[in-house]
Amino acid sequence: MAKAFAAMAAAAALAGADAHAAAEYRIVTANEKGTYFAIGNDLAKFVAPDADIALEVLPTAGSAANIKHLRYDPGVKFAIVQADVYQAFVDRAQANNAEAATIIRPLRVLLPLYNTEIHYIVRADSPLNYLHEIKDAKINGGIVGSGAALITHTLYRQMFGGPLPESQASFLSNEEALVKLIGDKSVDVVTVAAGQPAPLISNMKPEAQKYIKLLKFDPDHPASKKSLEVYAAARIQAKSYPHLIKDDFTTVGVGAYLVTYDFNLGGTVSHLSKFARSLCANFPTLQEKGHPKWKEVGLELAKLPPGWSYYGPTARELRNCAARAKAGTPVRAPGKACSGEEKILGFCS
Repeated sequence: MAKAFAAMAAAAALAGADAHAAAEYRIVTANEKGTYFAIGNDLAKFVAPDADIALEVLPTAGSAANIKHLRYDPGVKFAIVQADVYQAFVDRAQANNAEAATIIRPLRVLLPLYNTEIHYIVRADSPLNYLHEIKDAKINGGIVGSGAALITHTLYRQMFGGPLPESQASFLSNEEALVKLIGDKSVDVVTVAAGQPAPLISNMKPEAQKYIKLLKFDPDHPASKKSLEVYAAARIQAKSYPHLIKDDFTTVGVGAYLVTYDFNLGGTVSHLSKFARSLCANFPTLQEKGHPKWKEVGLELAKLPPGWSYYGPTARELRNCAARAKAGTPVRAPGKACSGEEKILGFCS
């Protein structure tokens, strides 16, 4: 009898431990050397633990692939997605594309992030200096499913009035394309979509400037006007790539968003709500210790384009966060112990 009681007690203890085990969630990002991957790592390190989440950061092909991973892959609760990619799915859904509608309609925005700068890399001795000069160039937009690939082809169509010819297009990884750019020269332009400083570029050695340079964007050139309906002019700062450039210059940028699914299971809703509270409480740490791009992020939930929606539970938490910050009320991470007085006053739960 005593043994049976001991066994039951042990089982209960294990059940209790399991009940308090961190939820195992995943976030899909992009290439390991890209900014999205760094942002995902910051969320896993500084935000997820206080929400009782063990967050695995997954490298992927990029934004288009991320939308499908979020929609269909087990355990994926977050994705980082470019605005133009998200909008492309919304547009196709509104045009009665059943597959696009099935994929995009249950997805929800958790937080607008920052503008992703588009880096167009050419050889140092290339006659090309501006984006509007690349019409006849051999261009690598990145692997299929990446945001860079969509940007490359969309921007080309907008600037030059037609699709990028297949004979001029390639879909290699950034690393493979850069080798070909300065090796056999079978590629003339490599497109890298990443918030500056993009690790792939910032980690290059000083002698890289002997081999490559970055193209500029002239927003006043006639070929550039159409692209500004979807994209925005953005500044590449010399301090982001001190080994490569001496002066700031203009390129093209596109917004990035942290996206989730319209989850309704109680446990998932609870964890995502705690994630939003932890994001609020640990936001200063993200800005201090995370990727420099966090300094461009705010917790205010700006108006979204038509066809986009925020995820209700996290939106409520973040709006409460903004209200508390405005009132000067300290925000405590959900995993931290609360005093009785704080619970009564509603400062934590």
